This record gives sequence, C-alpha cells and structure tokens, in this order.
Amino acid sequence: MPVADAIAMLEEKLAPVTGPERVTLRHALNRILGEDIRSERNVPPHDNSAVDGYAVYFDDLDEQSITRLTVTGRVAAGHPLGRMAKRGEAIRIFTGAPMPDGDDGGPDTVFMEEDATADGDEVILPPGLKHGANRRRIGEDVKAGDIIIGRGRRLRAQEIGLAASIGHADVLVYQRLRAAVFSTGDEVRDPTDAAPEGCIFDSNRYAVMSLLDGLGCEVTDLGIFTDDEDGIATVLEESAPDHDLLISSGGVSAGEEDHVKGAVERLGQMHFWRLAIKPGRPIALGQIGDTAFVGLPGNPVAAMVTFMFVARPVVLRLAGANDTSLPRFQVKAGFDYKKKTGRREWARVKLVPGGNGLPVAIKYKSGGAGILTSMVEADGLIEIGEDVAKLNKGEPVNYLPFSEVTQ
Repeated sequence: MPVADAIAMLEEKLAPVTGPERVTLRHALNRILGEDIRSERNVPPHDNSAVDGYAVYFDDLDEQSITRLTVTGRVAAGHPLGRMAKRGEAIRIFTGAPMPDGDDGGPDTVFMEEDATADGDEVILPPGLKHGANRRRIGEDVKAGDIIIGRGRRLRAQEIGLAASIGHADVLVYQRLRAAVFSTGDEVRDPTDAAPEGCIFDSNRYAVMSLLDGLGCEVTDLGIFTDDEDGIATVLEESAPDHDLLISSGGVSAGEEDHVKGAVERLGQMHFWRLAIKPGRPIALGQIGDTAFVGLPGNPVAAMVTFMFVARPVVLRLAGANDTSLPRFQVKAGFDYKKKTGRREWARVKLVPGGNGLPVAIKYKSGGAGILTSMVEADGLIEIGEDVAKLNKGEPVNYLPFSEVTQ
C-alpha cells in the first residue's frame, strides 16, 4: 500500500481518545488545543503609534516644503493625551501610545523622530510622508469575534503569545496521550544491565520513548519482555486499560519467535500492513480493547523512520491534533540514486551549502536499516517518490529535517 494512502486512511478513521483539561499558558507549550479560541477584544485595542516621533494631521502638512508645527502635548504608552487634539499642532508620541482623539478624527500620521527636527517648542517636518504612515489601526492584528487559534492546533510559542495578547491566562487542551512502550527478545538487554555474548542492548525502546516525549505524550516504560507469548499477553492485558496506545518494535511478523503478534491477537485484533516504503516495509496496527497498538519494525533505522511517517500521525490524531502533515523543503541531490518504482524511499543525508542558493544533500555512506550511526550523522531525510526510478545528481528533491519529523 502506498504510504500516503495508509496515512489518509488512518486520519479518516482515527479520532481523539483523550479528554479535556485546562492548563495555564505557562504549561501549554506543545499541548493540543481542545477548543477554538475566539477573541473578545481587538488587538491592538486602539489606534497607536508604531514608532517614537510626532503625531500630526496629514492635512496640516505642506506637500512641497517643510512644515513647522508647535508641539503641544506628550503621549506615552498607557498614558493618553487626556484632551482632544487640535488642528495645527503636533503631539510628541512614543511607540505603542494611543493616537489622540481630536478634530476630524484626531491626528492620523506619525513622523519618526529621526525624520523630524526639534526646534524649541516646535518641530520641523520634511515633505513626502504618506498619509497614515506609522499608525497602527485598531484590530489590525486581531478583531473582536475572530477565531484566532483553532481546535486541534499544537501550541507553539507564537500561539501561546497570541492567546496571551487577548487576555487568556489558561487554555483548554487535550490531556496527554498515555503511551506504553516495550521491547521483546531473549537477546535484548537494557543499557543498565550487562550484555553477554549473543545479546544486544535495547536502542529502539529508548529512541521510541524519546520520540513520544517529543510529541507531548505521557510515556510508560514497560521494559523488555522475554520471548514468551503467555507472559507478554499477561502484561499487555494488565497495561492496556491504563493507556491509550501500546507500541513496540519487532516481534510482530509471522516467524516462530514473533510472540507479540500472538499475544495481541489473543487479546484483541491485529492488522498487518506491508507499505511500499524503504526502510520499514512491515508495520502492524491493532487494538486491545479501547487501546491502540502499533508494532514497528525491529531494525533501528526502520523503527525510527516508520515512527516518523506512520506512527507519528497515529499518535497525533489520537492525541487530538487535526494536522499531522510534515513540511518538505527543496534541496539539490548531491548524488545519483536508483530505486524501484512504486515505492517511496527515504535516504539519510547531510546538507552542505550549494552554489546557487539551494543546499546540497549528501547521502550517508551506508543505507542499511540497522546503521543507527547514520541517523546521528545525518541532518534529515530526502524523500524520493513512488514514480521515481532514478534521481540524478543536481536534481531538486524534497528534504525533511529531523527537527521537523521528531516532534
């Protein structure tokens, strides 16, 4: 199945599974908004000056020569003029200060102080300034009644700042998705233990937990299960009711030692997908009661890549997000690459400066699905579509930085 079709199917079928809770803005970063935020006020709440300078009536200015006006007042942010402004005068004004009210609607244009010359109690203004210059209008940023942030948006610093600008001290968000992670295998050892001959340290569990942390999940480490279907089934049955998602790597194929598959099928249901991707073709999705299950491939690179492009949208949709897409940036390929058509592939690359403004992607020397060092040395992944059989050096190609696909 093409990966785009799989993701579209998932997004259509999945819905948020967590309830709402209210948090302060200080604790809202990376949380998923549980309701639309509608502004009850204009931002800015009044016309104000964008610069330090002098507020004047545009119609008082000489379009061909300098204008000399008497400075009759001073307005600072939070301190209005306190009277109506009159034609023929200039008001000293500072950034953010409210534009004074007055005759014919009040002063409507602001000269930057760098462009004006103070001369005693007068100011000399040069010609050429446009009508309304350096004046911010009421509601220029936000109008009262506008929905400024939609439900399902992951809150970044800019959304939090925008919520604060309309006086929101807290926001309604979805509760953190409760995810439990485990590994299986008699040969798998935790880094806190020793690894005798024939054993390996568990990298996948730690990588997956870190990826879930980046998505704002509440993560439980279930540890490492031995190759025993009964034991795995017991732990999964006990853990499922307290979690929204169970996730593992390896152990879900059809081999004699793939005991996770049997355990999940005993307790619920399992769906196997063979996606037209590389690395990471096999991936399993299932359910135990109301708890979703994702089984990632066992090779470390394949586990991380399938998490980024398949498990990540599952996690975000279950957590309440309405947009799980990833941005693509165009770079130039610094290498030739051949592949089968009908399959989407991701190659690990490092970016170097290019001569024509586009960065150049240099492929990591080894593309093996078990070469975890390649994920450390690379800056991100280039994406080669299903219809491409050969990518030529110098051609444009889509690039996804790890900074985007790991959060």
